[in-house]
Amino acid sequence: MTMVRIRLSGEDPNALDNVVSQIKNLADALNMTFMGPVRLPREKREIACRRTPCGDGTDTYEHWEKRIHKRLCNVEGDEKYIKQILKVKVPANVFVKLSIS
Repeated sequence: MTMVRIRLSGEDPNALDNVVSQIKNLADALNMTFMGPVRLPREKREIACRRTPCGDGTDTYEHWEKRIHKRLCNVEGDEKYIKQILKVKVPANVFVKLSIS
């Protein structure tokens, strides 16, 4: 039995949940052990910068924020079935990191 740890991250939590549900449905169909999804703490990246390109005028700033959501899943099963899980369609805005042990 091979265990795969799948770590998903992206800006849209609905897209992450959609990919997790696809993986879960495939794992159930192939009689594999599926654990998760574990919701990891979201990351907030904040950027503040001056509005004017020159230094003249009042100090006005613009603020941007980017939220990155994360999910963690574990799948355990035979190698030939795990290869099918790796073929799941993933949107462009979802990043996948796999660890095989």
